[in-house]
Amino acid sequence: MNPVHILAKKGEVAENVLVVGDPGRARLISSFLDSPQLVNENRGFLVYTGFYKGSRISVATHGIGGPSMAIVFEELHMLGAKNFVRLGTVGALVPEVKLGEYIVPSGASYNPGGLIFQYIGDLTSSSASPDFNLTQKLVSSLGSSNLRFHVGNVFSSDAFYAEDKNFVEKWSSRGNIGVEMECATLFFLSKLRKTKAAAVLVVSDNLATGGDWISKDELERSVKEAAKLILTVLSEIKE
Repeated sequence: MNPVHILAKKGEVAENVLVVGDPGRARLISSFLDSPQLVNENRGFLVYTGFYKGSRISVATHGIGGPSMAIVFEELHMLGAKNFVRLGTVGALVPEVKLGEYIVPSGASYNPGGLIFQYIGDLTSSSASPDFNLTQKLVSSLGSSNLRFHVGNVFSSDAFYAEDKNFVEKWSSRGNIGVEMECATLFFLSKLRKTKAAAVLVVSDNLATGGDWISKDELERSVKEAAKLILTVLSEIKE
């Protein structure tokens, strides 16, 4: 089957891919690559391929939510991608996680049904956890930096504006320290397709302390710092 949304040609997408939701963020991160080439802009799913520290890497846009992530993941995989790291934003669900810090997901909770149901055909929960070795490399790299981070489970929501007054208590009481929208899909599909995936998430807001948001400048600074760290980790992967 050929991709119908990512219209890059076979060979134009690298095996190692940094994926982000925002096309503007993809454009920003592509500036860190040597000789970046825009290999897709169809549907706004910008995909750039270039080199970082001598290794060939792609930076791709996955859009918002699980279905969008699923389409982009499947099509990048069709085009040869094997290792995926999502760099995104996350809302903290516990007060000790501060704005501008990072969450490295050790797993992703999700509501039964919907997208994953369509893949597996029943409501039995399927594992949505990242690749251990890739996650370990990201944690080790963060640990060697001056960046503050937390490792823990996140909840992957399908509805950005559906939080009610019980939302934080419900999901934090189940061991989740943050909420975002794509990690469960990425981790589940990566296992299904026998690829590797992990994530580093910038804390953009904290729902447990009133929902204050990070400033645009601080968010961009945190994204840039994480992007360089992720690109370094991807550049060191040897098949």
